[in-house]
Amino acid sequence: MSLSSIPLTRIAPVVAAVRAREVADPVALCTALAEGGIHWVEFNTAVPAPAARPVGAAGRPGTRVGVGPILTVNQAESAAARGAAFLVAPGCDPAIARAARRLGLPFVLGALTATDIADAAHLGASAVKVFPAGTVGPRYFQEMHDRYPHLPMIAAGGVGADDAADYLAAGAAAVCVGEDVVSPAAVASGDWAEITRRARDFTAGLPEWCAASRAPGRPGQLASVTARAMAVPW
Repeated sequence: MSLSSIPLTRIAPVVAAVRAREVADPVALCTALAEGGIHWVEFNTAVPAPAARPVGAAGRPGTRVGVGPILTVNQAESAAARGAAFLVAPGCDPAIARAARRLGLPFVLGALTATDIADAAHLGASAVKVFPAGTVGPRYFQEMHDRYPHLPMIAAGGVGADDAADYLAAGAAAVCVGEDVVSPAAVASGDWAEITRRARDFTAGLPEWCAASRAPGRPGQLASVTARAMAVPW
């Protein structure tokens, strides 16, 4: 396969990164997030996987469940076997990019500098996760978006509810939120109502982008060329 990217289904404006080491009920977690308006979820590679369960995106059309950080080819293959819809790597590792293309999975590569982003584009990344976004600010996304208008960029690290809209307005395709929404304590106790409340609070300030993500032909996003059966692998 060439270095052309494997497109992602239109990226939702918010991606929840689940960094809890244990998730007793991943289906309930995905459902709680979806009820709060967050439909893209990245599970931690380190979370134990007792049994993969097909869940039809937790019963919510449009939800996507991915895995990261992917550090090795073996991790990429394991995530694919468990039904991951996309892979997230912390850097621009050519071996991970090749593995993702071989597996037919969209993949997000980590970057910060303009050189990193150029490398991710060259490797055919479906999107790039700019981390830590808080160190460069929203204007950086505008400048990089002008250079790479067809490469979706996800702002991660140091992005909160108070400035998420600034990053999206500047050209970020999405923002990544972690413990501000997916509280490890709430996950551990199974307090799904709290997760939903936090997700709603975060997305409440993004009505324009959340509405656009549900509309056909969202500007600036790549259309999906495949439809995958989904499984939450943890």
